[in-house]
Amino acid sequence: MKLTIVGGGGFRVPQVFQAVGSPTAAVRIDEVALYDVDADRLRVVGRVVEQLAGALADPPRLTVTTDLDDALRGATFVFAAVRVGGTRGRILDERTALDLGLLGQETIGPGGQAYALRTVPVMVALARRIAAVAPDAWVINFTNPAGMVTEAMRGVLGDRVVGICDTPIGLMRRAAGSIARVTGDGTGTDRGSGGRGVPGAGEFDYVGLNHLGWLRSLQVDGVDRLPDLLADDAALEGIEEARLLGPDWVRALRALPNEYLYYYYFTREATQRIAASGATRGEFLRDQQARFYREAGAPGADALAVWRASHREREATYMAESRPEGEEGERHAEDAAGGYHQVALDLMAAIATDRPATMILDVRNGDLVPQLPADAVVEVGCVVDARGVHPWPVAPVEGHMAGLMVAVKAAEQLTIAAALEGSAELAWKAFAVHPLVDSVAVGRSLLDRYVQVFPELGRALS
Repeated sequence: MKLTIVGGGGFRVPQVFQAVGSPTAAVRIDEVALYDVDADRLRVVGRVVEQLAGALADPPRLTVTTDLDDALRGATFVFAAVRVGGTRGRILDERTALDLGLLGQETIGPGGQAYALRTVPVMVALARRIAAVAPDAWVINFTNPAGMVTEAMRGVLGDRVVGICDTPIGLMRRAAGSIARVTGDGTGTDRGSGGRGVPGAGEFDYVGLNHLGWLRSLQVDGVDRLPDLLADDAALEGIEEARLLGPDWVRALRALPNEYLYYYYFTREATQRIAASGATRGEFLRDQQARFYREAGAPGADALAVWRASHREREATYMAESRPEGEEGERHAEDAAGGYHQVALDLMAAIATDRPATMILDVRNGDLVPQLPADAVVEVGCVVDARGVHPWPVAPVEGHMAGLMVAVKAAEQLTIAAALEGSAELAWKAFAVHPLVDSVAVGRSLLDRYVQVFPELGRALS
């Protein structure tokens, strides 16, 4: 089987290769093709991957190319992790919102919408090439904003494109681990999916959108253990999401939120901390990645060692603005474990081997959440096998959870329509109705300023 990675010069690509190349991997990938439009970045990441392959007894064959059709031809799986506009684009997404007093974040709020306006047309064009060159391939999308991008690509590829994110599965693992420590009997850990998928498989209720969801129940032996977990301060201390949002708030919610909900529940604090920091996340990554590609690409450099050091720094500082002052670089080691590469491997393995796995994925809503359009992409528990991805029903979504999902999804679908139709009016409306934008006039200012800093966006919108 062949795996094509679109965005093959990306910093985190070696993680994917490590996962699929491991001798214990649940599925055998015979060839990994790395494709990127940036030949220099592709060359550096190729060096890192070659070093990783050199340590394996029987590694996948490695192909490195800037020819998209060559990369896609014969692919069984296509993994898409693209950043349109690079880190410069991310910085402008963040800073433009911050300059108007709004949250500046790459996937949440106006920054995510601006990112989607640039990215959706590119990813739909990619979907069309996949449909033409590798029509039988399964597409695993990690390109952000993953929910919007997956929804747009579904218009071309239908059910053969699935969005993935590692944050819900990380939340599940942390919650299950805390329950196991509370009960003392090891229950709730890696059950039902070969030790690789979601712990407590088939016994949880998670619902939301990408980067906006809640774990609302987690059963062990038929008993919902989440209420006991929420009542236990010591147990909550082992869960990153509870530390970020506070034990009292998660108890008030009667659910464990995805960590990105910090930006919705603590918008003022997050915005102030980002604005007051020396650099946005995008600016940090710009400097760190420039250093990595320069040092790893130098003649005689140990590219793998440079990558590993950079990766440790990147993981430790993830969502630093959400942690207490003085602890920004102290992410707990267990919170950085796993990752989207493992999610992608589990998904490929379930499809290729027909060994069902339980996962949380971005898929078509249908009638799962009746308040949302049927074609909307939601993030829910699913069973994956050789026949595809099968979401299971969720408990009714009510109150503020339903309200937030409906409001954000409305803004997302307007953003997608604006990108595909090239409509400035729809883009303005998308910004203006987002719950993290507090004025129609500010929505207009966002559009004007994003068009200023991204001239190509101005040319695309009329």
